[in-house]
Amino acid sequence: MATDEVDPQGMSEEQLRAAYEAEIKRIRVEHVVLETVVTLINLGMRRTGLMPGTEEEHDPSQVQAAVDSVRALMPTLERVAPEQAGPIRDALSQLQLAFVQSSGAGAPAGAPAQQDGGGAPAAQQAPVQEPVKPGEPGPAQRSGRLWVPGQ
Repeated sequence: MATDEVDPQGMSEEQLRAAYEAEIKRIRVEHVVLETVVTLINLGMRRTGLMPGTEEEHDPSQVQAAVDSVRALMPTLERVAPEQAGPIRDALSQLQLAFVQSSGAGAPAGAPAQQDGGGAPAAQQAPVQEPVKPGEPGPAQRSGRLWVPGQ
């Protein structure tokens, strides 16, 4: 599109570039990191298949990828948004617990369930907490400590 052409919203290419530049100047890295972590946790919870209506989305390798990604971003998050680190840690714990529940909650205590990626046993990653029933909020949500965008 030439600079004098107009897009469907009525903005020229030059105006779109200027608007994009203004938005980029406004965005902070910590906002992107926080938004990414929250998205990974929410998507990971859907992929556990434990929430009503998400049963067909069950994909343990996707849950493991979400857990691993959030864990990798935690040091950065703690540095750039320390006030959100606690609630995110709680949400990550809930995701890890849901992962264990969705990938073989019936395993004996001495034989933890293994995730698809061949890594460490999932039971070693999740803290021992009361089980979360599908459709019910976990301890972090019930306590009001879970950070949810827009709430």
